[in-house]
Amino acid sequence: MHPTVFWRLNEDIPKSLSSVLMVTSIALPLVLWWLITTFGNIDPTFLPSPTDVLEAFGQLWSTRELLKDTVASLWRVGVGFLFAALLSIPVGVLMGSFPSIRALLEPLFGLMRYMPAPAFIPLLILYLGIGEEPKITLIFIGVFFFNSLMVMDTVKFVPKDLIEATYMLGGNRWEALTQVILPHVLPGIIDSCRINLAAAWQLVIVSELIAANEGLGRRISVAGRFLRTDEIFVGLIVIGVIGLAFDLLFQYLLRVSCKWASQKR
Repeated sequence: MHPTVFWRLNEDIPKSLSSVLMVTSIALPLVLWWLITTFGNIDPTFLPSPTDVLEAFGQLWSTRELLKDTVASLWRVGVGFLFAALLSIPVGVLMGSFPSIRALLEPLFGLMRYMPAPAFIPLLILYLGIGEEPKITLIFIGVFFFNSLMVMDTVKFVPKDLIEATYMLGGNRWEALTQVILPHVLPGIIDSCRINLAAAWQLVIVSELIAANEGLGRRISVAGRFLRTDEIFVGLIVIGVIGLAFDLLFQYLLRVSCKWASQKR
């Protein structure tokens, strides 16, 4: 018996089925949420209804408070993640390409990877104060080491036959690195950045819970202090929507820049 379309193993499914499943993944939790809050007789302090959350969103948006918080968090994530990506990608490529650099840096990076980034907050406040610098640095620390190691693993497993073929055809080390290794690992680099962007958002929320005048993390913290659960849900949903938008952006970037790789997915 042939497997159904739904249970195809590592094969493409019809676009119509894919679209239905994607809509279901969002619609089903929303419907369950509405049913529970409508017929479950639950205190809105513990679980506000979708209507309550929409009303809170409208109120925060009309006062432009939500917009300011969103822009502040986006700026911190953007700067911290950009610096981390710009440095971690070449470092990861070098670590994956040259065993000497890997032996030099991997023990240190492995050590830093197991140190929780939020544990650096007291030191960052001590060294950098309570302005924007410690928040951006926290994001950098939390992304840089993980992204470097993930890029390294992607590069490390490039087939040696490709590199040897480059040398046989008269290519040098620089050409092997730029014309063979980098194009081969570009899809993996994009995926690594896409995954680690989520870590950047987690860290910016943590930093804003401690010391910030504006930001989605601060919004959630203040709302929790006054038991405004609907505003907490607003903050969480806004973060989720922004994250999903960036995730789709990375997937689009992968399809555009690596058409040969996206066809295999």
